[in-house]
Amino acid sequence: MKTKTLAFIGGGNMASAMINGLIEDGTPPGQILVAEPDESRREQLAARFGVRTLDDNSAAVRQADIVILAVKPQVLKDVAISLAPALEQNRPLCLSIAAGIRLSSLQSWLGEKVPVIRVMPNTPAMLGAGASGLYAPPDIDADLRDQAEHIMRATGIAVWLNEEAQMDALTAVSGSGPAYFFLFMEAMEKSAQKLGLEEKTAHLLVLQTALGAARMALESATDLDELRRRVTSPGGTTEKALETFTAGGLAALVEKALVAARDRSVELSESLGRNE
Repeated sequence: MKTKTLAFIGGGNMASAMINGLIEDGTPPGQILVAEPDESRREQLAARFGVRTLDDNSAAVRQADIVILAVKPQVLKDVAISLAPALEQNRPLCLSIAAGIRLSSLQSWLGEKVPVIRVMPNTPAMLGAGASGLYAPPDIDADLRDQAEHIMRATGIAVWLNEEAQMDALTAVSGSGPAYFFLFMEAMEKSAQKLGLEEKTAHLLVLQTALGAARMALESATDLDELRRRVTSPGGTTEKALETFTAGGLAALVEKALVAARDRSVELSESLGRNE
């Protein structure tokens, strides 16, 4: 990977997160190109990371072994179609991190012979704590899969999906998931203040408790339900709170929310991927 040239088409926050992770993982900054129309953004990226920047997407693609499509889904069609002639010359591996754009649409825009892998990262990638899902069609060989996985592991964990349709479920779980936890932490923080804790104290206690619980779950081989039981003393305070959550239908509400997010992802895929 350290000898391959990577070209990012788009230099936004997710591209920055991936660039940061790749450089920390050992990729030389000189092997990374960023094509970005905003001059001030190009200057920021060059100053922060030491990468090469330019304002010509096609010129970046012609120099690349791997292309990361990091533009907004709403503009990806036009960008992809404009890149097709340059991609046809050397057929680099293309990774699309655009939510909701299916492989069939990507292939029709980029060219049928260009190898394409779909990737869905999430915002904690900015801290190296991301969770990414990848899907590749059967004709993508093991070497290209390894290259894609290496790139995404530079920002956190990376898991492969067996079917492209699972991308919609992954979007509902990890793509949108950080916002769910922020909402829950926000609710805990406000409730803690109503119980008499000062704002700063409530904020720190909630965030550290969330971090500690996540670390316990990640670093333990124990199932989540067993970890929950270990914290829940019979007749104690935790049990009373959990009974209240259960009575309020928390599990069913979470499922309903994830189904709604999954269904919206499907709708967006159908809308954004239209070829007309």
